[in-house]
Amino acid sequence: MGISSTCFIPLLFLSLIAGCAARPLYPLPSKLDIHKQPLQTSRPYNLAHRGSNGEFPEETAAAYMRAIEEGADFIETDILASKDGVLICHHDVFLDNTTNIADHKEFADRKRTYMVQGVNTTAFFVVDFTQEELKTLRAKQRYSFRDQQYNGKFPIITFEEYISIALDAQRVVGIYPEMKNPVFINQHVKWADGKKFEDKFVDTLKKYGYKGAYMSKEWLKQPIFIQSFAPTSLVYISNKTDSPKIFLIDDVDILTEDTNQSYSEITSDAYLNYIKEYCVGIGPWKDTVVPVANNYLQTPTDLVARAHALDLQVHPYTYRNEHEFLHFNFLQDPYGEYDYWINKIGVDGLFTDFPGSLHNYQELTSPVSKDDRASKLLHKIAVLISSNGKV
Repeated sequence: MGISSTCFIPLLFLSLIAGCAARPLYPLPSKLDIHKQPLQTSRPYNLAHRGSNGEFPEETAAAYMRAIEEGADFIETDILASKDGVLICHHDVFLDNTTNIADHKEFADRKRTYMVQGVNTTAFFVVDFTQEELKTLRAKQRYSFRDQQYNGKFPIITFEEYISIALDAQRVVGIYPEMKNPVFINQHVKWADGKKFEDKFVDTLKKYGYKGAYMSKEWLKQPIFIQSFAPTSLVYISNKTDSPKIFLIDDVDILTEDTNQSYSEITSDAYLNYIKEYCVGIGPWKDTVVPVANNYLQTPTDLVARAHALDLQVHPYTYRNEHEFLHFNFLQDPYGEYDYWINKIGVDGLFTDFPGSLHNYQELTSPVSKDDRASKLLHKIAVLISSNGKV
């Protein structure tokens, strides 16, 4: 190379000093008190499910940055923990389906069999790898019919890196992290300070300033919904953070992972009355809200109406553009599906793999960016107040 290794580090250090002397050090955008375009709150939320994962491998920086570019209100993620207790963004508790773990022969002996929500599962599990080891892996598309050109290009990101992507956006972008499989994580990962997974999750949010009840000044500055399928985890953190929480509801034949309750139990009026004391809404699988037979929609249930009667928001999942997921009623038209759920069912937010499609549909049918003059006026007033202390 022409430079010995003993000389390289001092020279690099001197070059950094020279660079610093030549120009000022600018703080990250997230550290500046910049008045950003506020979060829209006049129409159902566009929730980028694992980022724009219809285009890029899920839960990667590229997927989240693309979702923000496409107009998502919130970027959604699943939080797990590595062997050494670092919180990471990854949906499955195992690595087999969405990473290139199979190509890493050095990890061939890491395959294990664990009980995951009542099922014996053999795989490469996140909890058996340190953060450093996980960072050597690269993400790949979950579905073979989606674009494969980005496979092997992007690493797994940490919870903190995900938060930074939202905070560094040019406008206010909310985060929507899930405490994923908390029972499993607490069984396999232990922290030296004796804290639980849920504690570490909340500690990370507090570190980055996330706080405040739904629609509070603090929340509007850094919007967040905390989600989980485990009701005991949501109840547990309710004493640790006032950030709004969403109770996720799985398919009709799946029990809750922590309390072993059935779908009928957790969607009963009595249970919804109970959970509303801790949550601002529910996130059900959409095919349980409107049942499906032979790929045709059936008569809608009354779940949305009953939730709304208790002032609970409803954020169903997951909306996907491809014909493999669209029901026949929509004639292969994702806009038709969005129209049905927003205008007929009346949901308050939609988890979508294609936030660009949902944004385009909403801009066509209920534009915010051009016509919401009242929102812009209120934002200008807020800027004046914060800048001068008075109008």
